[in-house]
Amino acid sequence: MNNNLVLQTDFGLSDGAVSAMYGVAIAVQPDIRIFNLTHDIPKFNIWEGSYRLYQTVPYWPEGTVFVSVVDPGVGSERRSIVAKTAQNQYIVTPDNGTLTHIHDSIGITEVRIIDENVNRLPRSGESYTFHGRDVYAYTGARLASNIITFEEAGPEVPVDSIVQLPKPEPIMNNGVLHGNIDILDIRFGNLWTNIDRSLFKDLSAEYGDSFEVTIEHETRHVYKNIMTFCRTFADIQLGEPLLYVNSLNKIGAAINQGSFAEDYHVKAGASWKVSIRKMLKTQGS
Repeated sequence: MNNNLVLQTDFGLSDGAVSAMYGVAIAVQPDIRIFNLTHDIPKFNIWEGSYRLYQTVPYWPEGTVFVSVVDPGVGSERRSIVAKTAQNQYIVTPDNGTLTHIHDSIGITEVRIIDENVNRLPRSGESYTFHGRDVYAYTGARLASNIITFEEAGPEVPVDSIVQLPKPEPIMNNGVLHGNIDILDIRFGNLWTNIDRSLFKDLSAEYGDSFEVTIEHETRHVYKNIMTFCRTFADIQLGEPLLYVNSLNKIGAAINQGSFAEDYHVKAGASWKVSIRKMLKTQGS
């Protein structure tokens, strides 16, 4: 391990929960290096926790230990696990679907159930509501600082036994791309779809081409308009909508210097559908 510990939670920073996790980790190893992925995951939103790991984990070096705590089932029979990725990072988390995107993108090579008889903060055995501090931060810090090996986290279980969230895949049907809005680029209000750039290119997409974009939520039409596929935001006028390739090589939808999500009250998840159809060029255009 490389002594790096990266924390993600839905706790926010308005109370002492995250600070307590820092304290536990530093008590384990005073020289440990602690970083925040985010503590602004919406409450209980396991899907977003899974996506933010996918967005971040590949860019950290081998041996980095992540602690991800979005845990609406804390204190229940759900398992506490440590997973090893195919890139040799480690994720300490409840087994509730948080590993869905990492499993599908990077790959998981081994999973172990945390043995709380060994890997639990001393004198915390009567508490069942703050596993983020008592089990995950403690185990993560011990792993990151090489006090325990991965094998010493607990017994191995099959990789295919971990919980997976439903994860729809984009499809092409009669020249129309159908996908989902997987996540929001929160600060800027852009929409990130699950449509890969390579699949989008199957529409013979070139920069400057126009596309009809439709967004639906359950049975309701939320948005339908013509949008331009742009290389950069500077390629279109302020306030105009555009399609672009985001930092994860997926197709995003945005309004130049505006918030698509706020303007059209769009959110993310499996029930938010997007369809993209290339517009035929008219003669002389």
